[in-house]
Amino acid sequence: MAFLLTIVVITTILISVKNPVQSGTKPRVAYPEETASVDLFRTADLLSRAPAQLLKSEDLSPTQYNMLRILRGAPRGLPCGDIAARMITRDPDITRLLDRLAKRGLIARRRESKDRRVVLTKITPGGLELLARLDAPMQQMHREQMGHLGRNRLKTLTELLESVRSGLA
Repeated sequence: MAFLLTIVVITTILISVKNPVQSGTKPRVAYPEETASVDLFRTADLLSRAPAQLLKSEDLSPTQYNMLRILRGAPRGLPCGDIAARMITRDPDITRLLDRLAKRGLIARRRESKDRRVVLTKITPGGLELLARLDAPMQQMHREQMGHLGRNRLKTLTELLESVRSGLA
């Protein structure tokens, strides 16, 4: 009986420390959606730190890396709006980011011959070389971060995250 009491006291103390209550107010109970959202934000932050450090060594931001990967998957090039629609995170100034990549010779832009209003952006050989250098270290980093989950749990996680995104669209 003393053992059970100790667990209750310790649990109560831990809950009080984790969720301090202001005097005169009832303890706030987190609802499951809030808990899941906060956990997702924390996990995303932790997962983004190591790749950001690796990209920093190549003088790339995660957003620029995302752009290069999008363009690698579109060998004929894409207009600015299509790139923006495929980005992981929304950035209001896609043109400025493309300017920086063009200045480094990682992308090239040209006007479409059929419609001169459309500017297509295409990855250059230099951009492809940079991505090729980053592929193996990024893949290894992802394995270190999430490989412990195993294929089945990773598949389940991916399906759950896709379900969350589709519910927001």
